[in-house]
Amino acid sequence: MENASIGVIGVTGFVGRYLARSLAQKGYRVVGFSRAGKGVCEGVAEWRSSQDLDFSGLHGLVNLAGERIDQRWTEANRVKFAESRVCITQQIVKQLSAMEVGQRPKVWINASAVGFYGDRGDELLPESSTAGAGYLADLCVDWEKATAGVDQLGVRCVMVRIGMVLGRGGMAWDRLKRVFSLGGGARLGSGRQWMPWIHVEDLVAGIIFSIETQTLSGSVNGVAPHPERNADFTKKLASALRRPAIFVAPGFALRLVFGEFGDFLLGGQRCVPHAWIHAGMSFRYPRLEDALTDLV
Repeated sequence: MENASIGVIGVTGFVGRYLARSLAQKGYRVVGFSRAGKGVCEGVAEWRSSQDLDFSGLHGLVNLAGERIDQRWTEANRVKFAESRVCITQQIVKQLSAMEVGQRPKVWINASAVGFYGDRGDELLPESSTAGAGYLADLCVDWEKATAGVDQLGVRCVMVRIGMVLGRGGMAWDRLKRVFSLGGGARLGSGRQWMPWIHVEDLVAGIIFSIETQTLSGSVNGVAPHPERNADFTKKLASALRRPAIFVAPGFALRLVFGEFGDFLLGGQRCVPHAWIHAGMSFRYPRLEDALTDLV
């Protein structure tokens, strides 16, 4: 598929920038979508407007759009969360439906999130697991349902349930490194909750793998094979940075600062990427120690 065109919505975001560069290095022609119909991003060969959503000439499409969820879940923000996820996904389906048969992209990778599972304790969660309860789980269910019917259009759809993404330039890693480097690292609540994470390079590799693997469709867990409990994650990160992590962020404080998002931080999902592994994907950073060695 060398020189095949791949459109990326959300290409100027953290993951999008890594993806564009990796796709270009593999010989793909990257088409970036932005509101202005132009931008600056390494690897992007052509810019189109995200208002028009012109998918003509594309072999594949990747949608990474989504308003940051790590903020207070006010009514105004909930509208933004839905519009940037569910509504954009619905618009993509509408646009694909309007295209002539044979002119549509062959594959569509659409972002989702591990919040789909809700707080599930120690339950092992492959892709076949049912949806959980709560606002974020409901949002993810609506997000994924918005792709319904696209397979009947001849478009293979893969929904990547993304966990916490670790990588230089990413908000999660940059915040963690800054806080832990200053000795302010803290366990969240009991620390027993599972944290599904993934190195950004493995996430990008997984997205490209999903584009190229025709047997993959439906939901895949975009996480590393070995999730960590929050307490263990805290210890390993502090050790890698050679800093103490003696504090505990109690639940009431997290709720006070983050509102409902604080409750999400106290819950966890023990997700495993069965779909990718069974399809033959290999991870460069399967364990947290591998990722921290690279990042630190």
